[in-house]
Amino acid sequence: MLPLVLCSGCSLRGLAIDGLTDALAGSARSYASDDDPELVGDAMPFVLKTVESLLLEEPENQELLLQACSGFTQYAYAFVELDADRVEGDDYAQALELRDRAFRLYLRARDYGLRALELRHPGMDQGLRANPSGAVQALGLDDVELAYWTAAAWGSAIGTGLDHPEVAADVDAVRELLARALELNESWDEGALHEAMISIESLPEAMGGSPERAREHYARALELSGGRHASTYLSLAVGVSLPAQDPAEFRFLLQKALAVDLDADPGARLSNRLAQRRARQLLDDTQDLFLEPPAE
Repeated sequence: MLPLVLCSGCSLRGLAIDGLTDALAGSARSYASDDDPELVGDAMPFVLKTVESLLLEEPENQELLLQACSGFTQYAYAFVELDADRVEGDDYAQALELRDRAFRLYLRARDYGLRALELRHPGMDQGLRANPSGAVQALGLDDVELAYWTAAAWGSAIGTGLDHPEVAADVDAVRELLARALELNESWDEGALHEAMISIESLPEAMGGSPERAREHYARALELSGGRHASTYLSLAVGVSLPAQDPAEFRFLLQKALAVDLDADPGARLSNRLAQRRARQLLDDTQDLFLEPPAE
């Protein structure tokens, strides 16, 4: 009878993990609609460590791997990288430490995403590094969300780890993941893929960027979201207007971000609140960001 008892125990543990996985997915939706960033920021580390603990029990649980990838990416951006931006003017050393932490968290998130992709499509990890345009052809419609979060984590690591050329060399993998996801379902999550491409196309031309293509993705992201996502305006302002030293457009876009109604899309309330907080900070810092003082 011992083998049967052991098997039953495994089944019960699996059911418990499945239940916790569903509960954690529900908490993510709850956080997204919350209006208190500090409350969410304090709670997220516990949730993320719970996900990692569950992964020790079920290392091939793809839903948990997706939650780890998306969760660590969002936490690193909202509560580490944005904090670095906030304190940079007063404490540059602390800002560097926070950006280094964000970089390491993004890599952690990327690796969870790659693990899940590898489980779905064996050889994907190596393929993305060796021949990304060919590797992504294996992705299907069910892979869009995972491809997005893996690319978001990977791309964010590149953005915060400019002193790590070995990571920057992977930019083509990020671009191809997003491009394939766009081919499969360009309207996913109200234009999130197009918004991500704004950042990718905002990279220097030497890294394959194009301001013109960034603007095209911006226009499509606005269309798909109905202008309800403040981060869309913020992405173009930081990615295109600032490098182009166009203070008038920069301020216009930030004001558009601030005008987004937080109640228009309850599921994006937290991200909109965070984007608007960043927009206010950038408006305050505008004169320090441009060579010529912007006209009022």
